[in-house]
Amino acid sequence: MGYSLVVAAGGAVGALLRYWTSLASYALLGTGFPYGTLAVNSLGSLAMGFLSVVLTERVGLGPEWRAALLVGLLGSFTTFSSFSMETFHLVENGARLRALANVALNLALCLAAVWLGVIGGRKL
Repeated sequence: MGYSLVVAAGGAVGALLRYWTSLASYALLGTGFPYGTLAVNSLGSLAMGFLSVVLTERVGLGPEWRAALLVGLLGSFTTFSSFSMETFHLVENGARLRALANVALNLALCLAAVWLGVIGGRKL
């Protein structure tokens, strides 16, 4: 079971924050563009970068806190933050081609998966 409960607790908070951030974005900017998604992806990526350094290098919080905040809260707020951090690590470690492949594959496969899901759902 490990850290499952702390991840779940963080995830519940992250889901609420995502919902509230999206509502605020659309109320402020309208619904003509996916501002809510852009806001949570950008804020989540900023928070992931900041907290991953602060929690591991500065504060030294235990792994249960990192699991609750990075995996649970931010993972629920936006998985884009994990994607962004993983891609950044690839670039930082000199694996630029793998970073580019990660971006291209995520974009292509996820758009294809949505397309296939929509087709499958419409055929029901």
